[in-house]
Formats: sequence, structure tokens, C-alpha cells
Amino acid sequence: MHHVIDHPLIQAELTALRDRNCPGTAFRQHLRRIASLMVPAVTADFATRPVPCETPLEITDGAAPERGIVLTPVLRAGLGFLDGFFDLLPQASVAHIGLARNEDTLLPEPYYMKVPPNLADCEVILLDPMLATGGSAVEALKKLKEAGAKHLRFACLVAAPEGIQTFEDAMPDVPIFTAAVDRCLNDKGYILPGLGDAGDRLFGTAG
Repeated sequence: MHHVIDHPLIQAELTALRDRNCPGTAFRQHLRRIASLMVPAVTADFATRPVPCETPLEITDGAAPERGIVLTPVLRAGLGFLDGFFDLLPQASVAHIGLARNEDTLLPEPYYMKVPPNLADCEVILLDPMLATGGSAVEALKKLKEAGAKHLRFACLVAAPEGIQTFEDAMPDVPIFTAAVDRCLNDKGYILPGLGDAGDRLFGTAG
């Protein structure tokens, strides 16, 4: 199932970020703010446990997340989402997954993976700004499941309908949270209207 986080502040930031004339510094700032604004919706159904809280006047009941939290950016564009999630989830651990496209098969292949040892006991949030064809997200989730992850969700900035369909066919148990669902993919696999290559715009590596 996919959830579109339709919030006026997110839409304003996304509009500014899509602009082709938005410089890299501003692009990173907009992306970070959008990520932070998405956190409450992405984490809204996290399980909690009761904890005592001593106020200046008395002891009352409080709550804390029942499980640890692991943020997992897909290298490299996913790094642009990480700081915004960290702003609201400073206690989270970080896993990293690097994927590269095989030029012969056109399929994503992992080239790097580092995860915390207690992945099975944590809420794992996969982060990648773009859900285009869906291949990278699905491959990353397969690797996380192989590493023991059980409580998974995926957060992205913009999704294409084709990518959503591929994702939900392969991972029906993993919810998608996105700021926007765009129109379609073009013949090169870019999202339309989209925002170009998120990694290139983040890190100033456009040709």
C-alpha cells in the first residue's frame, strides 16, 4: 500500500525543489525539510511501550518507541534524505546499501551493505528520493530481509505509477510513503514531470 503525504508545506518545498534553476545548496535544504516533514506520517503507527516520567510535580505515564529505529539510505541519493529523518529521529542507527546498475542486464546489483546486528528487532526505514522503475527499492528490500529485517517501510520524495506497481507486486507487505505520485516514466526511465537526477542535483555531478 502506498501513502501520499499531501501537506501544504511539503508541496511548497517540493515545488521549489523541482525548479530546474534551484541550485544544489537550496536543493539539499529543501530535500532535508521535506524529509523532516514526512517523518510524523512515516512513523505514525510505530509501536510504543509505557515508560514512567517524573514531572516537576508528580510521576506520570509516558511512552517510548518499542523498537529501535534503523534509517537505511540507498547510496547515493538516499543520503539526501538522511539528515531530515535524523533531525526528528536522532536516536536512530544507520544502515547503508549501495546499488549499481549492471549495464548488461540493466538490473540493480548491490556493491556495499553495512547494517546493525539487531536488524530483526528494529523498525527499518528505507530511504531513496526517487521510486522510478522500482528495481532498486525492491532489490534493497530483498537484501534487508535477507539480513533479518522484519519491520520495514519505504520513504521517497517522488514516485512513478510504474514503480509503485512493481514495488507493490514484489513487496506487498512493505508500505510506501511518498510526497508525490507523478505522471509516468519516460523512455529512459526518468520520472515525469519529476525533478531530474536527484543524486546529481544533490552532489553537483550533473554532466
